[in-house]
Amino acid sequence: MVDFGEKLKLLRKRSGLSQEQLAQRLGVTKGMVSSYETSMRMPSYPVLLKIAQLFHVSTDVLLGMESDERIDISGLTEKQKALVCDIITQFRESNG
Repeated sequence: MVDFGEKLKLLRKRSGLSQEQLAQRLGVTKGMVSSYETSMRMPSYPVLLKIAQLFHVSTDVLLGMESDERIDISGLTEKQKALVCDIITQFRESNG
């Protein structure tokens, strides 16, 4: 099971954000982000929600309660949603 700090660091790096940039977006200090990533501290509930929204994952994913990530496709047309699903299927088939 991946702990919160590791998950946050992975999501931050995937998004190409520095700790400072993430801190600015969350309204916390860089030191606080570092504390989250090293699992020294856990974010407050409002900050946890901001993190989930920023990285388009559920709080369950962040907290290790759910192992798979979700992709937010709300706001896309039906055709766009179908294309996203087709791409995911192609990636899965190419890994097998």
